[in-house]
Amino acid sequence: MGTTFTRRDLLGGTAGIGATALLAPSDLEAKAAPDAPAAAPAVPVTTTLSVNGRDVRVTHDIRASLLDTLREHLGLTGTKKGCDHGQCGACTVHLDGKTALSCLTLAVAAQAHKIVTIEGLAADAQHLHPMQQAFIDCDGFQCGYCTPGQIMSAVACVKEGAAKDAAAIREYMSGNLCRCGCYPKIVQAVEQVRGKIGGA
Repeated sequence: MGTTFTRRDLLGGTAGIGATALLAPSDLEAKAAPDAPAAAPAVPVTTTLSVNGRDVRVTHDIRASLLDTLREHLGLTGTKKGCDHGQCGACTVHLDGKTALSCLTLAVAAQAHKIVTIEGLAADAQHLHPMQQAFIDCDGFQCGYCTPGQIMSAVACVKEGAAKDAAAIREYMSGNLCRCGCYPKIVQAVEQVRGKIGGA
């Protein structure tokens, strides 16, 4: 009489083979992984930065970005770290009045420039900058994470004379991403300020 082979036998055998394969080390695992290269040691450097109208001396790694230096050493956390690759605009600051992506700017390279962050945009602590007020008036934000960078770019847009119409504003502001989708309101805020602050 022949041996009967059931579906249960097939499944049990397959499960056993699978378990053995999972438990047995693979050829890749058996080989020793190559040692990862050791990270280069930090090289501390002291720089003097002109931030929001005052000179500050900061000691940081020579490779540190301006973004990390502002946030971690100076406590200026209004400048946000989004993508950290220069693609979202959340880290936008002004260097000598021009927009700059602080995540792509070395702190040591910013020494000879006047840096303005969102904290230093208003003339004093009691009054908002007109662009900050316009973002509030026009509901130009939801979560607010991108807002500091948006405002810094919006101010530069007006001052550089790029806010001629809605299309021009959208083009200028295209480097600042808003995941909440507040773009129409942001354009309205820029239009509200156009003509109220100095521009080209």
